[in-house]
Amino acid sequence: MFDYTGKVVAITGASSGLGKQMAEGFAQQHANLVLLARRVERLQASAEEWKEKYGVDVLPVACDVTSAESIANAVATVKEHFGHCEVIVNDAGGEKGTGTPLVDYKREDWDFTLNLDLTSVFAVTQAFVNFMQDAMANGKQTYGRVINIASIYGLVGNTALPTIAYHTTKGAVVNFSRGAAAELATKGITVNTICPGYFYTELTTATLDSEYFQAFANQSVPMKRYGQPGELNSVAIFLGAEESSYVTGQTIAVDGGYTCI
Repeated sequence: MFDYTGKVVAITGASSGLGKQMAEGFAQQHANLVLLARRVERLQASAEEWKEKYGVDVLPVACDVTSAESIANAVATVKEHFGHCEVIVNDAGGEKGTGTPLVDYKREDWDFTLNLDLTSVFAVTQAFVNFMQDAMANGKQTYGRVINIASIYGLVGNTALPTIAYHTTKGAVVNFSRGAAAELATKGITVNTICPGYFYTELTTATLDSEYFQAFANQSVPMKRYGQPGELNSVAIFLGAEESSYVTGQTIAVDGGYTCI
């Protein structure tokens, strides 16, 4: 099971962090990759490494997920190079105003975060689903998978650090995935969500390394640790697999038990 030989997996936010980790996880399952991010030089470095290491085709594509034109150009590049794409993973994101209380939160930071963390998920999903449907209609692929990366903060609030726009977008991504899953259920395309807990990324390292947050996590995460590199990969591989054809509209938290208490 879960052999991706001949399949194409596209991942936004693939230049670092969880996106890069998941991309390598798919390569280990023999998937060909489309690496999407703004920092294309990082994508190129990963592409060269993984081509050599895993013997797969890796296509780095510069893509700004907040730009409709950039997304369209990226899809056109994938179509020209591969002609099909079985899986799109929406992992790109960021936020402004972290730590700012709701009553002081700036409207421009709110708009920035909603555009990057929510509207981009809609735009990328729409573009790739249209591509998938065309490829299926032309016999170039037999199924499609959309995997949206939200957060445990899309499922619950928190008392450690004010992140109101982030909570809002990630909660919306969870329900966007349910709505999209219902619409696409008869089209051979599934849509599911992964909600990571506390993992080290470029955006989280300073916070997670603070004594305050380490104490908080020790009390709030039953496993009493942060997620390790690669611990998200298995869920992404499961949800993207051809064998997972009856799993849609679901949300899986990978959080060491944070949301179970």
